[in-house]
Amino acid sequence: MTDLPLEKGRELVGRILSKSIIEDDYGLLAEVVESHMFLCTALKEKNATIRKLQHMLFGAPTEKTSTIIPELKRMTKPGKEEPKGHGRNGASFYTGARKETLSHHSLKRGDLCPECQKGKIYPTESGAAVRVTGSAPIAATAFELEKLRCNLCGKIFSPKIDEEKYDPTSGAMIALMRYGAGVPFERLEHLQGALGVPLPASTQWDVVEKAAAPAHPAYKELVRQAAQGEIIHVDDTTMKILANANEGERKGTFTTGMLSLVGDKKIALFFTGRKHAGENLAGLLAERREGLGLPIQMCDALSRNEPKEFATVLANCLAHARRNFVDVAESFPGECRHAISLLAKVYEHDAKTKKEKMTAQERLEHHRVNSGPLMEDLRQWMNAQLDEKRVEPNSGLGKAFTYMLKHWEPLTLFLRVPGAPIDNNIAERSLKMAIRHRRNSLFYRTLHGAYIGDLFMSIIHTCRMSRVNPFDYLVALQRHSHKVFENPKNWLPWNYAAAIAALPP
Repeated sequence: MTDLPLEKGRELVGRILSKSIIEDDYGLLAEVVESHMFLCTALKEKNATIRKLQHMLFGAPTEKTSTIIPELKRMTKPGKEEPKGHGRNGASFYTGARKETLSHHSLKRGDLCPECQKGKIYPTESGAAVRVTGSAPIAATAFELEKLRCNLCGKIFSPKIDEEKYDPTSGAMIALMRYGAGVPFERLEHLQGALGVPLPASTQWDVVEKAAAPAHPAYKELVRQAAQGEIIHVDDTTMKILANANEGERKGTFTTGMLSLVGDKKIALFFTGRKHAGENLAGLLAERREGLGLPIQMCDALSRNEPKEFATVLANCLAHARRNFVDVAESFPGECRHAISLLAKVYEHDAKTKKEKMTAQERLEHHRVNSGPLMEDLRQWMNAQLDEKRVEPNSGLGKAFTYMLKHWEPLTLFLRVPGAPIDNNIAERSLKMAIRHRRNSLFYRTLHGAYIGDLFMSIIHTCRMSRVNPFDYLVALQRHSHKVFENPKNWLPWNYAAAIAALPP
């Protein structure tokens, strides 16, 4: 970069305007142009870095291809209309609503039709309507106890309430609000107080901790079954725990989110503590049965995500590689447009395999034929850009190229192994439960509190992915705790209803 004094610069501009350039000016002009190019590149890099920092702090507004590359925006097909009632729930969706039958206010069976005055009315197919009311999340019943006193001995008699003060439904609801919806204990305390049903934060913790005991065997069984999964998605996020680390221990704390695919079942697990994702995965795989094949591990390319004690078939997230191009798309629009367009076609092929419900082998063949050439074109193009020095290796775009080429084999595992996932988005979505907790509550107080949170988050998210009501499930675990301890295999989200039906009346 040349250092051009102000006076010499003005003299150079004067000679250029008067068309009286001398021979020495050509070398100076070349240096000025190179300096200008350097400054423009540095400015682009600075802007890209600032945008990346904004995304880290506030989240990316969107990463959709249609937004990054407007000309690829898919248009709505002509003549296609949104279905009636789009976005609304019918009465059948209100499974938890109190049922009540309403009769006509003035007519009954056999009455004369008020419209035609000739026919008689009779019952036909019933209709449905819903009325929504507000109430406290944790309701209470206040009993007024009648007391009887003996007029001779003075003994006082009053009715007894056999049930405990906090019903199993209260523990399930507090856990669902705290760890499923991300509502801190203090916030729920204020809400309950405003609605006339006080529930101190300390009491909420006592109730939740007690509710975790009967759920613990089912949670441990979920962990054991997740270890047998064919595909295990892993991701990490930071999490603060107020309790100080012991001397010599790692200071940082993390929450690892795992999603294990075991046949047609999806099991979500959360582990919070001082271990990284790879260390938590090693702990999970320690419970894997001998003789099973190596599981496919999907994660981003951080080395700490890989377990050191156990072997896996490593797959890296293509969405992470794509995100590197998204971050610098404004600085290098042409190159990023080309890369993102090719990756968009790969995702279109993957969406087709899901829509047509292809088997793992059919999906593999489809990607080999259609996505394989696209990925190879992308690899050759990136190598050519670097070899021909069209891209500065240390620039944002160069780093995006280098990342993808360095991890090419695990990034393209879906082209070689049946069932290998294309990205880790499903684990990132699961991890949002822990991130929501961090945003709303900021921290866990102790490692024990973090363990309780992991237990409930794992159960709640597994229920949601199994299309099971997590509230009903948590209530069932508490009401049938002795059966859960006897045989937790029969009390998992996908089979607990059958276990209840098999109980003697």
